[in-house]
Amino acid sequence: MTDSPLFRVAQPDDVELLLDFMEALYTLDGYGYDREKARTALKPLLGNSALGRAWFILEGVSPVGYAVLCFGYSLEWLGRDAFVDEIYLREEYRGRGWGKKTMAFLEDAAREFGVRALHLGVVEGNDTALRLYEAIGFHKHTSSFLSKWIASDFSKPPSRPRH
Repeated sequence: MTDSPLFRVAQPDDVELLLDFMEALYTLDGYGYDREKARTALKPLLGNSALGRAWFILEGVSPVGYAVLCFGYSLEWLGRDAFVDEIYLREEYRGRGWGKKTMAFLEDAAREFGVRALHLGVVEGNDTALRLYEAIGFHKHTSSFLSKWIASDFSKPPSRPRH
């Protein structure tokens, strides 16, 4: 195994492999997963760089994970912001510094896209990820992140207990 990951921008024809990685992440975090709904959400992202960018995390040429930035705009955050929407590494690549190196890559990429602030969420109970993100400069806020599903024709799959 190499010491550092490489990165490759995901293309529209990478959908199936990304969906496999998404399923692994969602299973790990206890999120509901519906492959066709995930495909419906993923395809526009891969076809429109104004929405964000997805990368494969590589060892050599072999994909071992993926990371996604999704772009937004916020007056509170003084302009363009982005969410580290998803990041996943296969288990054997965790605990080796690859998560930290991937986050540094995402931060640099975000700067290149004119992003002023990065946001991310951590599944409750994932203390390892929380410690990593705090160690590299992310901070909790006094405000709470709330969500409301408003699409009447497309529902989010129900969450499952974390493994």
